[in-house]
Amino acid sequence: MIDKSFDPKGVEEKWYGLWLEKGYFQADSKSDKPSYCIVIPPPNVTGSLHIGHALDITLQDIMVRWKRMSGFNTLWLPGTDHAGIATQNVVEKELKVRGMSRQDLGREAFIKKVWEWKEQYGGRIIHQLKRLGASCDWSRERFTLDEGLSRAVKEVFVRLHKEGLIYRGDYIINWCPRCHTALSDLEVEHEEVKGRLYHIRYNFAKGDGHVVVATTRPETLLGDTAVAVNPNDKRYKNIVGKVLSLPVLGREIPVVGDEFVDVGFGTGAVKVTPAHDPNDFEIAQRHNLPFIKIMTGDAKMTDEAGPYKGQDRFKCREHIIRDLKTAGLLVEVKDHKHGIGHCYRCKTVVEPYLSKQWFVKIKPLAEDAARAVRKGTVKIIPQGWENSYFDWMENIKDWCISRQIWWGHRIPVWYCSDMKNRECKDQNGIVVTTAAPEDCPYCGSRNLVQDEDVLDTWFSSALWPFSTLGWPDDTDDLRTFYPTSVLITGFDILFFWVARMIMMGMKFMDREPFRHVYIHALVRDATGHKMSKSKGNVVDPLEMTDTYGTDSFRFTLAAFAAQGRDIKFSVKRIEGYRNFINKIWNAARFILVNIKANDEIVSAAEIKNLSLADRWILSRLSSVAAEVNSSLEEYRFNDAANLLYQFVWHEFCDWYVELIKPVLYGSDEDRRRASLSAVVHVFEVSLGLLHPFIPFVTEELWQHLPASAGKPATAGRPENLCVRAYPTAADGIVDKNAESKMALVKEAVMGVRSIRGELNLSPSLELKALIRASDETVDVLNKNIS
Repeated sequence: MIDKSFDPKGVEEKWYGLWLEKGYFQADSKSDKPSYCIVIPPPNVTGSLHIGHALDITLQDIMVRWKRMSGFNTLWLPGTDHAGIATQNVVEKELKVRGMSRQDLGREAFIKKVWEWKEQYGGRIIHQLKRLGASCDWSRERFTLDEGLSRAVKEVFVRLHKEGLIYRGDYIINWCPRCHTALSDLEVEHEEVKGRLYHIRYNFAKGDGHVVVATTRPETLLGDTAVAVNPNDKRYKNIVGKVLSLPVLGREIPVVGDEFVDVGFGTGAVKVTPAHDPNDFEIAQRHNLPFIKIMTGDAKMTDEAGPYKGQDRFKCREHIIRDLKTAGLLVEVKDHKHGIGHCYRCKTVVEPYLSKQWFVKIKPLAEDAARAVRKGTVKIIPQGWENSYFDWMENIKDWCISRQIWWGHRIPVWYCSDMKNRECKDQNGIVVTTAAPEDCPYCGSRNLVQDEDVLDTWFSSALWPFSTLGWPDDTDDLRTFYPTSVLITGFDILFFWVARMIMMGMKFMDREPFRHVYIHALVRDATGHKMSKSKGNVVDPLEMTDTYGTDSFRFTLAAFAAQGRDIKFSVKRIEGYRNFINKIWNAARFILVNIKANDEIVSAAEIKNLSLADRWILSRLSSVAAEVNSSLEEYRFNDAANLLYQFVWHEFCDWYVELIKPVLYGSDEDRRRASLSAVVHVFEVSLGLLHPFIPFVTEELWQHLPASAGKPATAGRPENLCVRAYPTAADGIVDKNAESKMALVKEAVMGVRSIRGELNLSPSLELKALIRASDETVDVLNKNIS
C-alpha cells in the first residue's frame, strides 16, 4: 500500500536516478525507429535556473517524453554556452576582490582561471535542470568551447572568409567602455530616457552669420568634421560649400549637402562626427571627410579633444556646455525623450565607436533563411512571429563578430609581421586557417601573430544544431537526427540565435536546422508585471519545487502555456495544482485498497458486464487520449494539460469513482470485478497520459498498480511507465450512446444538488425526487441513480 500522503522529494530523487541508471534517456543513432530530436537552448555556464528556463525545460521535456513513449528514437541533446562576456565578467569581479585584473595574470593564466571557475561552478545549471526532471541524453552533453565544437567554429569561419562572407574593416560599432569590447546591434538594450537637446551655434569662419545645430551629445562636437544640410532645403541652399568654425576648438569644417538629412528634425542642420556615429560615418564616406576619434576605449577624451583631454565623456559634456554658454554659443536647451543604448551585460551606456573589427556579410545568408520560413520548411509557432522575423531579415545589417575579450573562440587569423613579398602585402599579411601555421603561406616568414580577439558567443551558438551532432564529420548522429524536430524557446532570442541558426544550417547543411520553432510567452508575476530582481517579484523555480514538488510546478507552467499569451504566475496557481497531484494520489489509494488478493484485473477489451458508468468513462478516455495527442502535436500545451485536469479530477474522480463506490462495496462480484478492472484500466491509462507533464508521481503510482495493468496483449508489461506506449484513442472504447445516457444522469444529479443548495438542505437528508421525462430516460435514471 502506498503512503497516506505524497512526498515529492523522496520520489523525485528515487525515480530520476533509476531512469538514468537504466539508460532510458539515451538515443541510438542506429535505431530503425523514426527519430525525434531537440537540441536544448544551451543556458549560460554562469547561469542559475530562472522561471524562463523552467518553462523552456518543462515544455521540451513534455514533448520528448511524449515522443519517446510514442515509439520514437528520441534525442534531447543538452549542453551549456561558454557565455563569453558574462563569464569573463564574473571571473574578473572575483579577481577584483583580490585586488587583481586579468592583465595582471596575462591571457594564458586568466583563461586557465576561467576554466577552473567553469569546472567548479559551471555544473550548477545542469544539476538544476535534472531537478526539473529533464530527460536529456546526458551522455551527449556538449559545451560551446569543447574540442569538437571549436573545430566546427574554425571550419565555418575559414569557409565563410574564403567565400568573401567574412571580412575585416574599420566601421562604427557599438562599444562598451566597461567590458572593453564591441557589441552587435542585438546586444544593445535601448531604453527611452528624458534627456536634453542642445542647440549650438556654429559661426561661419569668414564673415557674419551662423548655423544652429541640435544634438543630444554635445561632447562629440569635438570630433565634428562637417555640418550637413539637405540640398533641397531652401533655408540652406546658399551655404553648401561654405566653411564654419568649430565651437570651442576653432577648427574649420565645411558645410556639405546630403539627402540623408531630415529637414524636419531640429534645425535641419546636423553635425557630422564620422568616428562616433554610424549615420555620420556614411555621410563622411560619401563626402571624403576625415575621421577624428575623440574617445579612448574606456570613454576618456583623447588628444584630439584639446583642453578636454583625459576627461570622462560625461564630465566632458558638463565642461563643454559650460564653455559654450560662456562663449555665447549655446542657443537653447530643450527637454527631449530619446533612446539610449546600454550594454546587455553590464548596463553601461554604449558608445558608437570607429574600430577595426571582423564582420559577417549577412544579407546572402539572411535571404536563404527567410526563404526557408516563407516556403514553410521552417514553421514558426505562433505564426504571428513570422512578421517580426521577416522584418528583421529584410533590414538586417552586417554582423560584427569580433569581441575584445579573452574568454571564447579565438579568431583563427594570423598576421604576418614581415610581409616579404608582393603577394603577402596584397593579402595585408592576413592568414586565415583552422590550424596555427608554422610559416606564412605567402612569403615564408615565421613571424606570425594570432588575432587577439575572440568570436561573438552567438557565432558558435549559431552552429549548435549540427556542430553538436559531429559536423564537419559525417557522423551517424548527424545523419539520424539532423534536421532536428523542434526548437522551443523564448521570443527574446529569436534574432540573437534562432535566425542565425537557420542561416548557418541552410548554408552548411543545405537544410533547415529544425522543422518547427515554438516561441513561448513570457512568465510574468500574478499582476502581469515583468519579473525583475529590482521589483522583488522574481520566482525562484527551485523554491517552488522544494515547497510544492516538481510535478506541481511543471503542471502549472504547462497549464498556462497558451500560445501567444503571457503567463501570470502566482503561488495560488501552483497550490491549486498541488491539490490536483494529491487528488491523483488519493484516487490511487482508493483503487488499491479495493483490490483484493484474488482479484483478476483484465484489459478493457476483456471486461464483461460493463455498467453504463464503465462504458461512459471508457468512451471519454478514448476521446481525451485522442485530444491530448492532437494538442501536443500542435504545441497546445495548455489545452492538453487542462483536458487531463478536467478529465481526471472531474470526470474520473468526481463522477466515475463516486458512481462505482456502491458497486465496489456491494455483493455482486461480477459487477464489482468489472468496475474494478475498468477503474484500474482508466487510471493506468490516465497515468500514462499525464506522465510527460508530471513524471514523478505518475511513475510512483504506476509501480503500485497490478502487474496486469497496462500490459500489452502481445508483450510483457514494461518495467517503467516512462517507456510505456503512450495512450491513444484505442486505449478506450468509443460509446457515444453511453455518453448521451450519462449526460442525462449527470444533469439529473446536478439538478437535485442545485435544489439542495437553494433550499439549504443537508447532504445527509434523503430526498425523493419527481422527474418528468420519457420512459427511456426514466429507465436510464432508475438504473444508474441510487
